[in-house]
Amino acid sequence: MTSNLTPKKTPSNLRLRVIYGVLGAALLLGCVWYGPLSFGLFFGLVQAIMLWEFYRMMRAGGYAPATWIGVAVSLMVFFIIHITSSSQVYQNYFGLLENGTTELPPLSAVGGSISQGHWVLLTGSELHIWAVAGSVLVVVLLLKEIKSWHGTGQPFLNVATVLTGLIYVSFPMSLLSSISINYYDKFGAGYYDYRRIFALLFLIWASDIGAYAAGKTFGKHKMAPSISPGKTWEGWAGGFLLTLAVGWAVGFMLPELPLAHRLVAAAVVAVFAPLGDLAESMLKRSVGVKDSGSILPGHGGLLDRFDAFLLVLPVLALLQLLAG
Repeated sequence: MTSNLTPKKTPSNLRLRVIYGVLGAALLLGCVWYGPLSFGLFFGLVQAIMLWEFYRMMRAGGYAPATWIGVAVSLMVFFIIHITSSSQVYQNYFGLLENGTTELPPLSAVGGSISQGHWVLLTGSELHIWAVAGSVLVVVLLLKEIKSWHGTGQPFLNVATVLTGLIYVSFPMSLLSSISINYYDKFGAGYYDYRRIFALLFLIWASDIGAYAAGKTFGKHKMAPSISPGKTWEGWAGGFLLTLAVGWAVGFMLPELPLAHRLVAAAVVAVFAPLGDLAESMLKRSVGVKDSGSILPGHGGLLDRFDAFLLVLPVLALLQLLAG
């Protein structure tokens, strides 16, 4: 007797990629658009998960980082920088609440006189505070290793792994808050501007899409075959050109941003976004894992999705600092 039951069909990998890609993009853009509060909560959680994925991969490579200590420190650092960057915006917004205002604009529309002080070089007292905080963190990590060490393992490499994750993942992602502040209004005041984050996302997506399309069509010469056999110089050139084109088109969304600034930002993304992807691919190959995680079916982990940010953001932040 044969059964009439047929196996239940499961969604294809491509279908899963499309579904979760659309849902993820909608959540990302929605949180960025609504304002600094949703933006901060979203990316604070994203960078914490990225760091957790980094520590997970390092464990697969034989290390034993203090994962929860690193993640807790990453959240503290992210929100200290975020609140400092957007402090006046929050004060203005919650001041409206205290005054009993019933019709509140979205947070993205609430401006404020935010000084550019968060880009000024640290004073001696601030450097002292951060030096003490960093030293205390090392002491805590070493105490944990002393307590758990049984004569085998690599205690100092475990400590170094925690610190490397913070420097590689959390510190760059924390720079997003400063990049989200727009100083190009006519009064010279800064305010949270979701369009700047949208522009950054569009540039990174353009680099990825252009490289994929050009690589599939014209790709012959490998960039780094031992790290990522699929990446070619032809693909990189295609991504570079499309990113520059999007950098020009971003002027329709950010007309106050000079063309030269937009093209420099596009060039930075076109160069460093692929390098960020290569760096994460090198990390995965070095510890023998395929994906950083499985939080997004068909897409891997969040570190796989945001790896380009990790090299792009420090360079953009440096240029913004130098430009004043």
